[in-house]
Amino acid sequence: MSSTPIEPSEQEPLRIPVVEERLAVGTRMVDTGRGVRIHKSVTEHPVTIDERLLRDELRVQRVPVDRIVGAADAPGQRYEGDTLVIPVLEEVLVVERKVRIMEELHITRVRHEERHLDTVPLKAERVEVERFDEAGDAGA
Repeated sequence: MSSTPIEPSEQEPLRIPVVEERLAVGTRMVDTGRGVRIHKSVTEHPVTIDERLLRDELRVQRVPVDRIVGAADAPGQRYEGDTLVIPVLEEVLVVERKVRIMEELHITRVRHEERHLDTVPLKAERVEVERFDEAGDAGA
């Protein structure tokens, strides 16, 4: 082996190769199975309703008064506690005109509470998805 380096001659230039790598990226369609089957079922289950319901009732009581008052002094409706008092008036011919209170209506609200029990059906849906592989077999 000789230790003398080989020098290029003037006729033959020195060549150094330059290499570059390139990447090509793409997508392709791949059949992964034959499809899916979806099962949907609807179930009903009873639900009990237990609610308080309020109901108002009006009691009308006729209270005789039979009192004569002046037309300007005729009373209007008023509340006495929970009771609405409505005077019923009548004009009476006398030497002078006066108003006689024939009666009063005393209206009291009485509230009753009662329980309402009922059973109503509620529906719920459940869905199962079944996949198939390429051989057509159902998968897990």
